[in-house]
Amino acid sequence: MAKSRLFRSTMVVSSMTMLSRVLGLVRDIVLLGVFGAGGLMDAFLVAFKIPNFLRRLFAEGAFSQAFVPVLSEYKEKYNLQQVQLLVSRTSGALLLILSMLTVVVILLAPWVVTLFAPGFADQPDKFAVTADLLRLTFPYLLFISMTAFASGILQSYGRFAAPAFAPVLLNLCMIGAALIFAPMFDTPIMALGYAVAIAGLLQFLIQLPQLWQQKLLVAPKVDFRHEGVKRILKLMLPAIFGVSVTQINLLLNTVFASLMIGGSVSWLYAAERMSELPLGLIGVAIGTVILPSLSASEAKKDDVTFKKTIDWAARLIILVGLPAAAALFVLSDVMMQALFLRGEFLLRDAEMSGLALRSMAGGILGFMLIKIFAPAFFARQDVKTPVKIGIVSVFANMIFSVLFIGIFYFFELPLHGGLALATTGAAFVNAGLLYYFLHKRGIFRFDSHWKKLFAQFIIATSAMVAALYLMLPYFPTDSAQWRRLVALLIICMIGAVVYGVVLLITGFRPRQLKHG
Repeated sequence: MAKSRLFRSTMVVSSMTMLSRVLGLVRDIVLLGVFGAGGLMDAFLVAFKIPNFLRRLFAEGAFSQAFVPVLSEYKEKYNLQQVQLLVSRTSGALLLILSMLTVVVILLAPWVVTLFAPGFADQPDKFAVTADLLRLTFPYLLFISMTAFASGILQSYGRFAAPAFAPVLLNLCMIGAALIFAPMFDTPIMALGYAVAIAGLLQFLIQLPQLWQQKLLVAPKVDFRHEGVKRILKLMLPAIFGVSVTQINLLLNTVFASLMIGGSVSWLYAAERMSELPLGLIGVAIGTVILPSLSASEAKKDDVTFKKTIDWAARLIILVGLPAAAALFVLSDVMMQALFLRGEFLLRDAEMSGLALRSMAGGILGFMLIKIFAPAFFARQDVKTPVKIGIVSVFANMIFSVLFIGIFYFFELPLHGGLALATTGAAFVNAGLLYYFLHKRGIFRFDSHWKKLFAQFIIATSAMVAALYLMLPYFPTDSAQWRRLVALLIICMIGAVVYGVVLLITGFRPRQLKHG
């Protein structure tokens, strides 16, 4: 992929993702305002998190990382007919596996809820609603996995707009369900279950016109003996651990949180959503764009371009990730009050969510680095290394969870904060080990020019943090929500300006973000 095109594609994905994330914030404000924290909102979040977790683990995680490198190789070596055959056989295998999984989970919904939210077992009404919601939401996995399949094809051909726009539809469907259709149901929260399933189907359908244009809208056929399908499955099965460890750790948090006081699941959800904002805008966008480029470089055995692509991605990641993590830590409480303090979401909920966000903020940079380090291995069709690192990270998260929950309990602090802090620790274990092996094998390392870059980023971030702390006393805590939102926006803009100006003063120039 040409240098200018790589940057342009990143901007397309990032802008579409920004639209989705802004609507996602509106969605969360609406949902928490209408349904509050705890109670049936906890039930929906668990029911939605199960297929959403598998989406990130399976569809957008392991499958995409396994499928795109194989597809890129077929593009380089074979004709269109062979690519069509790969697409047909892969979609057939995917449909069969997911359809069987969907039927099993729908039939065994109560047992699945017991596995993922054991704390709900002693609350019969909440447990029953969670099981019913899971039956409604789980088909989303089937639709969204086919969406990820279609997106992987389009991204390999340089088409990023439609795949990046698709998540907008989920947010619109859920907002509409909460505001319009929920009052029509005996149990209003059930409207969200239908909205999730419908949104998954819509996200898949909008990919089809561009697949048709690429002549890759072909009928699925099951053939596990196809050479490409066998390679994808071989790469994908272990990759489930390698690329999506963050999601496994977050799901473990849900299991632990279900055993804590009511509202813990919702507080962690609100914090996760805020931490995912910079991760989605830059981390996911760059990770999405560089995988086809890295795969193409690997297919051509172009090691120089391969290294330069990772170096370029790391510059963008740290440029945004470091100040984003610091800002979310400093502004955690005021963010929760400005965005979510309304309706059934009370001041205590905002404070508990703010604590979770402070604990989680430090790990944002780690999460973002994983998004560019892991594709470097998968583009080389090396799944063993990220898998081993992923397993280590999962165990690290468990150890950190027990350790930090114990510490929070000893100091009489809310226990869900310990869970969030464990996620941060596990993220850095994962990112650190990925980088260690990239460096050890000579695939990528932070060379001498990074010393100056690190110094520039740290100085600018420190200046931004000082400016934010100076602005905090002026935040209108007791004012109307629109005043709080305006104040938050002004504080964030001042912080961003300070960061940018100090960065320029230290000698950093925008041309340093060019690829190559």
